[in-house]
Amino acid sequence: MAISAFSSAQRRAAAAVSALALLGALAACGKNVPPPPPPPQVGVITIVPQPVSRSTELPGRTDSVVTSDVRPQVNGVILKRLFTEGGDVTAGEPLYQIDPATYQATYDSANATLAYDIAALATANAKAARYQPLASAQAVSEQDYDDAHAAALEAQASVAEARAALEQARINLQYTQVRSPISGTIGASSVTPGALVTAEQTTALATVTQLDPIYVDMNESSTTWLRLKQEMDAGQLQTQGANAAKITLTLEDGSTYALPGQLQFSEVRVDEGTGTVLVRALFPNPQHLLLPGMYVHAELQEGVNPNGILVPQQAVSRNTHGDAVLLVVGSDNKVAQRIIQTGPAVGSEWVVTGGLQHGERVIVDGLLNAQPGMTVTPVPETVPGTSP
Repeated sequence: MAISAFSSAQRRAAAAVSALALLGALAACGKNVPPPPPPPQVGVITIVPQPVSRSTELPGRTDSVVTSDVRPQVNGVILKRLFTEGGDVTAGEPLYQIDPATYQATYDSANATLAYDIAALATANAKAARYQPLASAQAVSEQDYDDAHAAALEAQASVAEARAALEQARINLQYTQVRSPISGTIGASSVTPGALVTAEQTTALATVTQLDPIYVDMNESSTTWLRLKQEMDAGQLQTQGANAAKITLTLEDGSTYALPGQLQFSEVRVDEGTGTVLVRALFPNPQHLLLPGMYVHAELQEGVNPNGILVPQQAVSRNTHGDAVLLVVGSDNKVAQRIIQTGPAVGSEWVVTGGLQHGERVIVDGLLNAQPGMTVTPVPETVPGTSP
């Protein structure tokens, strides 16, 4: 029994010594534990509202403002062509000469008929004038005077008819010179000298097109048009006035057309098949660089949002639901994830239409080191391509 008790006392003493040694070792180790790391640094930008220009790129086709087909008004044989194909012509300029011989003869005959009727009218008027006092004196019968007076009226009607026939002959004679109906650029001629043309033919002799100015017709989606109308009505967009929005063009070869155009009008109804609204713009074209039927890209300047918000595209990502998200730093320097609504891109930035407020700080650098709920050290940063 004594041996057993001694052994237990020894064991308890050894355990106490071991515990004291362990505590000493732990105390010694505690002196070498490194301090926790500081919060990671992240680059942030502060949201400041600024004027943001809004624009939409639309495909379009050029179209002439005025086009007129040249057609003959009388029958005849073309004697000569009086213009250069592809050249500029003015309104009223002679383009073709139709053989005038028969029309000249008709005009001369009508002129002679008028002269004859004028002479007959003079004779009838003189006879009626002589009979009037004689009838009053009963030297001639009333019937004779009435006949003379009626003959004078018939002669007067014949003169009027002859004048009308002469005018018609003069018009037909003038029509033997086929003139340009408008000013513009004339295309190729469909006939050559010696060809027989008729007044009722459907084939045009040539076509004159006004190239300066020129239309550009575009199709804008009805949803975009509705959004613009709502924003303008709410005062969120400042425009230059009705039908005065500026438009620029990019040509088929990728070059930019030097002269800006102006919005003329939009269609009053939506195309049910395409869901678009026709928008027409007018462009100056003094060098005739734009030709009808060309395919172009038009950039429509919708207006200016005076309180627009821009964020760099590198700061925006998508969650599993497809929502645009970014990381913001609160007043306590803690990171939070924010869902935002984005509009069109402006350069390397997104237009933010909802989800951000003035003065908030958005992380644009060090995104891999930041997680929602973490405390970070924000450092103001200027990202290339962002607005100041």
